[in-house]
Amino acid sequence: MGATAGAAWGRTEQQDFRSRVRGTLLGSAVGDALGSPVGDLTLKEIQEAHGAEGVVDLSFGYGRRGAVSHLTQLTLFTLDGLIRAQVRRDTGAWHPPTDLHRAYLRWASTQRDWGPDERRKEDGWLAREEWLYARREPPRACLVGLGDETMGTLDCPKNAEEQGVEAAARSAPFGLLVGWEPQLVMQLAVECAAQTHGHPTAYLAAGAYAVIVHGLARGESLDTAVQRALQLLAVRPGQQPVADALQQALGAVRQGMPTPARIEDLAGDGTAEGLLSVAVYCALVGEDTRHSLCLSVNHSGPSAATGALTGALLGALHGETALPPAWLAELEGRPTMLVLADDFAMEMTQGPALHGPAGSSQGWLARYPRGYAALPGGTPVPAV
Repeated sequence: MGATAGAAWGRTEQQDFRSRVRGTLLGSAVGDALGSPVGDLTLKEIQEAHGAEGVVDLSFGYGRRGAVSHLTQLTLFTLDGLIRAQVRRDTGAWHPPTDLHRAYLRWASTQRDWGPDERRKEDGWLAREEWLYARREPPRACLVGLGDETMGTLDCPKNAEEQGVEAAARSAPFGLLVGWEPQLVMQLAVECAAQTHGHPTAYLAAGAYAVIVHGLARGESLDTAVQRALQLLAVRPGQQPVADALQQALGAVRQGMPTPARIEDLAGDGTAEGLLSVAVYCALVGEDTRHSLCLSVNHSGPSAATGALTGALLGALHGETALPPAWLAELEGRPTMLVLADDFAMEMTQGPALHGPAGSSQGWLARYPRGYAALPGGTPVPAV
């Protein structure tokens, strides 16, 4: 697999890339925070609680405004896992799906433990962020899929009937591997999705979504990015529901002004492909990022997921400055997200200077260790 580390980056390119990385992570989180408080409500109930226009601002969820759900937690660990994969590449033991699985196991530990274990230095810095230990209604598929050390694969996936959207909603960071070929981005996202969501609809939706983010992060239009995802889906068994959903999103754009009824129709029964369709549609038709995000969460379905999917698309497309500043100001965990996003951008653009033939930064390797922590059951895994 190709990677950006080692490529020549100009200063302007680095700044643009960092803005898109920040935008992707913050956009996903702010969409999650916008939708989380109404995720269990029907459209009618949303309108009864928030007025005829539905949700138009952050509201209280998990005890505060701007709180995020498990979707953002998992997205952060996806980004952390990708950095760790790049760092471990120097060891010759490079297998990104395994590195991502270890990252997801670190997230799973946060859902069982009261707080970080400072003794486990191999966990790295993200797993020591205490706010991430809040349990925010993680779905059974994620808890079961990551409930032991066995990694789900495409040949033997975890939760083979699971069609939920959670795997797709944590997959935006794969699209930020801008030096990779799109088909490799899709493959990695698909393999990592199968660790918890083993139905083809779920893992192919994750792969398609990662490819769309990838195109946006490279400066393409949303329509162009969707078309590339459709091309790559065409050769995948079981791809038809996902391809049809993306085509429906593109077709709905030509049907006039967006309405809640149209979004409800695209969402369907709330499985991954329908919610991906909603996100693409809202990102295409919104007047601005705020409007797109509000459109994406006002429906009878998993509003946090559609908000997160839409927000990452908008952030990758426009960069962090296009996101509503008043919402970002209240976003839970924003300092952590900014540090992680900037670390990812630095690793992707300047990795050889951090851990290359010329020498390694011990501070960087302490933040993103090359070794693995003990498995959840206490079985040690030797560092390479």
